Amino acid sequence: MYFAALLARTEDGWEASDTELDNVETLTDLADLAREAAVDDDTVVALLEQEDAWFGVVRVDGDDDPRIFVSNAAAAARSSYGSLLTDELLGRDETVEDDLDSLDLDGTEDGEPGAQDAEAEADDQTGTPVPTGPLGDPALLDDLGVGEKDLLALERDALSEIADALGCTDVLEAVR
Repeated sequence: MYFAALLARTEDGWEASDTELDNVETLTDLADLAREAAVDDDTVVALLEQEDAWFGVVRVDGDDDPRIFVSNAAAAARSSYGSLLTDELLGRDETVEDDLDSLDLDGTEDGEPGAQDAEAEADDQTGTPVPTGPLGDPALLDDLGVGEKDLLALERDALSEIADALGCTDVLEAVR
C-alpha cells in the first residue's frame, strides 16, 4: 500500500494534498504534479511511502531539477513508484522503463521478500548495483528543519516525523 502527499509551502505555512500516482509514469510527471501544487513557485515536497519498507522525499523548487532522497534504495527499486526515484538517482535510462506496465511486479512491491538478493540486485542496462540503504540527497531538507543526520536516522513513521519538523503535522494528517 502506498501513501503519497504533496506539501506546498505558502506564506502562511504548508498546504497538503493527497496525491494519486496512477498517472505518474516518470519523475518528470511527479515533478510536474508538484509544480502544479506550488504557490508562487515556492517549494513543494512530495512524500512517498510504501508501508514501512521505504520512504522517499522529492523536493521541487520552481523550475529547478527535483532533489531526491530514498530511505532504502533496494526496497524502493522493487516497487513501481520507488523505481521512478531510484532509476533517476542511478542514472538509468527512463525510456527503458518509463511505462509502469512494463515493470515486472512480482509481489515485492508489497514489501514481500523477493527472489533477488537485494545486495546483489543490479540494473540490466548499466550494471549499476542498487544500494541496500539510503540513496540520494540527504541534505535536501536541511534549510526546512530536517537535517541530514535526522533524515538518515528515520525509520518507521518517517513521514509524520518529517511533517512534525516542518511544522505541518496537522495538514499531513488531514490527508492521510
